[in-house]
Amino acid sequence: MHRKGFTLIELLVVIAIIAILAAILFPVFAQARERARMTACASNARQLALAVMTYTQDFDEAFPPSTNYAVPTDVPERIWTRLIQPYVRDTNIFTCPSASRTGFPTDWSQRGLGSIGYTAATAYDPLLREGFLEPARLPLMDEPARTPLFGDTASGPTSEKYRGYVFDPYVGQPNPIDPRLGTPLVADRDLVRELNHLPPAQLKPLYARHHATGDNRGIAILIFADGHVKGYSASSILAQERGANLLWRFR
Repeated sequence: MHRKGFTLIELLVVIAIIAILAAILFPVFAQARERARMTACASNARQLALAVMTYTQDFDEAFPPSTNYAVPTDVPERIWTRLIQPYVRDTNIFTCPSASRTGFPTDWSQRGLGSIGYTAATAYDPLLREGFLEPARLPLMDEPARTPLFGDTASGPTSEKYRGYVFDPYVGQPNPIDPRLGTPLVADRDLVRELNHLPPAQLKPLYARHHATGDNRGIAILIFADGHVKGYSASSILAQERGANLLWRFR
């Protein structure tokens, strides 16, 4: 028996239905994939926070410095990633899967590759240019549950001014009432590209990369000094006491 094939109209209808289904499902799949990456990013950052807290137990409640400016640039332990590496099993936890250009910051020359940054409030600098004279200690924090230690950061080549291994709460928006509420630079856009005319010391922002829309509704994963994890939109962080109400500058 001769079987009749599809007509051109029938084929076009099928193609149209497939296109409609794809338009509906692809954004759903993309959102599900980003949620999975966001969860993995939060898990990695939390493991880093646990490693830091283990370090503080071994060093009389002193935090590892985000940068030890007293150490030469050719010594890997100048940056925090190498100080806590003995406390972790896999260097992949130093990265956020949602970041497009990221890796383990092995030393000073690779510090831009970090996509999970540690607060520069812990930096040690005997010259007081980008850090403090005394090591940061846990008792300095009045409210650890409101004090972020880690957050999503913009990552890329160090030669392009990326400093993703840290975020700096002292180069963003101050607060006129409570200095501790002053925020880092933060957006759901890559501020290193956007503000590339600034010197690298002023380009250590948070990057609210998750579900970013370009109008600061994107989410940054933050890990706090008490170990808990929470995501905040860039706009909420920038609103300070009217929004996230977090204590960034603990000294």
